[in-house]
Amino acid sequence: MSDKVFIFDTTLRDGEQVPGCQLNTIEKIQIAKKLELLGVDIIEAGFPISSPGDFKSVVEISKATKHVTICALTRSVEKDIDVAAESLAYAKGRGRIHTGIGTSPMHIKYKFNTTPEAVIERAIAAVKYAKKYVEDVEFYAEDAGRTDNEYLARVIEAVIKAGATVLNIPDTTGYCMPEEYGAKIRYLKENVKGIDKAILSTHCHNDLGLATANTLAGVYNGARQVEVTINGIGERAGNTSLEEVVMAMKTRRGDFPYHTDVNPIHIAATSKLVASLMSMPVQANKAIVGRNAFAHSSGIHQDGVLKHRENYEIIDPKDVGYDTSIVLSARSGKAALKHHISELGVEVTPKRLKEVYEEFLKLADAKKDIKEEDLLVLLGEERRSKRKIKIELLQVVCGKTLEPMATVRLNVNGEIKQKTCAGLGPVDAAFKAVKRILNDENYQLEEYLVQAVTSGIDDYGKVHVQVSYKGKNYYGFGTDRDVITASVEAYVDAISKI
Repeated sequence: MSDKVFIFDTTLRDGEQVPGCQLNTIEKIQIAKKLELLGVDIIEAGFPISSPGDFKSVVEISKATKHVTICALTRSVEKDIDVAAESLAYAKGRGRIHTGIGTSPMHIKYKFNTTPEAVIERAIAAVKYAKKYVEDVEFYAEDAGRTDNEYLARVIEAVIKAGATVLNIPDTTGYCMPEEYGAKIRYLKENVKGIDKAILSTHCHNDLGLATANTLAGVYNGARQVEVTINGIGERAGNTSLEEVVMAMKTRRGDFPYHTDVNPIHIAATSKLVASLMSMPVQANKAIVGRNAFAHSSGIHQDGVLKHRENYEIIDPKDVGYDTSIVLSARSGKAALKHHISELGVEVTPKRLKEVYEEFLKLADAKKDIKEEDLLVLLGEERRSKRKIKIELLQVVCGKTLEPMATVRLNVNGEIKQKTCAGLGPVDAAFKAVKRILNDENYQLEEYLVQAVTSGIDDYGKVHVQVSYKGKNYYGFGTDRDVITASVEAYVDAISKI
């Protein structure tokens, strides 16, 4: 068996089927270029027959990429395949048509109202027809997870004879258990004539939270292509997460002695781009790419990580583009507190650390977020705790027929400065004004999250931002009844730390 696992990314097709997360062609090209840089082998760029936008996206992504295979999805319908082939005209030998049909008893009876034999005939016909256009034809047996293995083997054997080069075995409804899905792949490997002429592929959904486990079980049993999405986005509960599968195989190399061409250092940036363009924030505790994936708040864990990272981290966060985060909370110990104090450039004796720690615990019980300013106050460094930048005035103008404008007046080390800027919205305009005042365009907004602190019409909004500056990330927080004010407070908070 090959020692390479091919990475088939369907963020731009299956991932984009999330309600409210549709992308335009320019945004799809941005993501496609990032995926190519990341090192995926195949990009499923769209379902061309479904809309003019999907057709155009496949065309333009084919033009914008250089090395990656571009895949277009179809049903087992000749018109679908004709349109897909037309959309792949610019792929220049890198085009793949992905065609197929449902094979489960459920789909055969209730979706197609036909017979198992008729499904096999349609599958053969679709593959043969696609083969007239491209050499690389992938066949999907939709709902293979609920398809009898013996019948599935008959379908797969038939499409291999028809010319299929890749065989997609989707757990479309996320129904399978890992052992069950792995056994299905193994059954095909052992019972299908000519199986060595094609690549078996996994395509698992996360309805039971088992997408990654099922995908890895598939690889363990002989699949050599995995169909995944960035951040695990997709219909319903989502698809298999690219970053989880890649890093699981990398971390557990003894169990998975295979390689991919993915360069993990680009995972963080790709995750952020997809989350931003799709307006779908990544949950904080998401494996690999969540904000808390490498954050430690327990004192025992913090002490262990500071002594030796691998005590509590099986992945080096730098490998995927992140840093370890030691979060100060009421559960933090002296080791974490000392670490943060050192980061401020302050040295303390063991006796002084003990005194500060006692005061710190009282403050941590009262506050959720312990900031740099809080520590400096505890250390008696009130002068240093005074923020270098303060907001003196914030005024925004926006509306349906108005161009968003913001006027910001800052007190920067005692000097009053003011600028007015236009933007895509009031928050964007205000952030631009802040950067203009500080005469520095290197502040890059990486994350922007708004949360309601209380309920009701007079609730407070809490804004969390992450700003990168010269390769390092800084966090800022702001709270106010007005979300724009809270946003600017958070932005200035982060920049003050810089």
